[in-house]
Amino acid sequence: MLVRNGKLRVQAGPECDVVDITSEVRRFVVESGIRDGTVTLFNVGSTAGLTTVEFEPGCVQDLKELFQKIAPATRDYHHEQTWHDGNGYSHMRASLLKPSLVVPVAEGQMRLGTWQQIVLLNFDNKARTREVAIQTMGIA
Repeated sequence: MLVRNGKLRVQAGPECDVVDITSEVRRFVVESGIRDGTVTLFNVGSTAGLTTVEFEPGCVQDLKELFQKIAPATRDYHHEQTWHDGNGYSHMRASLLKPSLVVPVAEGQMRLGTWQQIVLLNFDNKARTREVAIQTMGIA
């Protein structure tokens, strides 16, 4: 079994910026040499998350509006009593989305649907350079 580890550096804007990282992940999978297995992604940090979505403007806007309704930035969060950093909502949104994603790999390709892309959502109230740990496991 082959195991390859790496990381992606992702530039993300503030306030629920949605960044398509599919091509970078695809490149890592190809370079890893696995034919069949999985690719695991993990956001290092507590105010961003990973998921799949059809990466088109309407869907991206719907996703942003969904998180604003679920965990509004304007609400008071207990997190603020400790840190006073204005991003309590960011932590709540990230905890709902989760920091990791696993995608099957078959015949050297990720098993994503035609309109399915891998995205990172930065929920923080400031732009960030995000680190995504990436690991492929499988057979050559």
